[in-house]
Amino acid sequence: MAVNRPYVSPRRQEQARVTRRLILGAAAKLFVDPGYAATPLTAVAAEAGVAVQTVYAVFGSKRQLLSDLVDVTLAGDDEQVAMADRSFVADIRALTGLRAKLSRFARHLAAIHARQAQVMLALAGAATADADAAAIWRKNIEERRRGMVMFAADLAATGEVRVSAERAADVLWLAQDVRNYDWLVRERGWPVERFERWFVDSVAAVLGAPD
Repeated sequence: MAVNRPYVSPRRQEQARVTRRLILGAAAKLFVDPGYAATPLTAVAAEAGVAVQTVYAVFGSKRQLLSDLVDVTLAGDDEQVAMADRSFVADIRALTGLRAKLSRFARHLAAIHARQAQVMLALAGAATADADAAAIWRKNIEERRRGMVMFAADLAATGEVRVSAERAADVLWLAQDVRNYDWLVRERGWPVERFERWFVDSVAAVLGAPD
């Protein structure tokens, strides 16, 4: 028996993706300056060149818009691919040495921070006074910690890690915090390559020392 399937227009899908990107771009600008709390969705809509009803139709709420913005700037795209399934993870797992794995992660980390630093710092600031922003900030912290637990396990497989799994995850979690990038690269003017070397040298020195 034939089943009638709804027709999905590729053109309409592409228009929806473009609209979503426009709104996210507007939010990325305005949530940084003048800030999340000071930016109503009407302002986001005006910046994106769409009706405010469109913003609600796409994201549902201001909180969801902020949450999606954080996710997209972290991933670098709007594809539904988990971080654990991204190509950089496979690259790291294919390497065998501690410093080689850390170096590959450092390149990935620097790329993330370059596009995400302003949004994440704005989120951290908003989290001090806004409950929705605080919940998203806490979620991001917890997700990063879980990611570093998995990374620590991968590093331990090299046989070069001399600290406990919990300490290794804590060190990785602290070293990859966006505020380190902000201070060293954006404030102090370090070249990205120096930041990457700092990350590798600092983490390797701690993980290779006994508890």
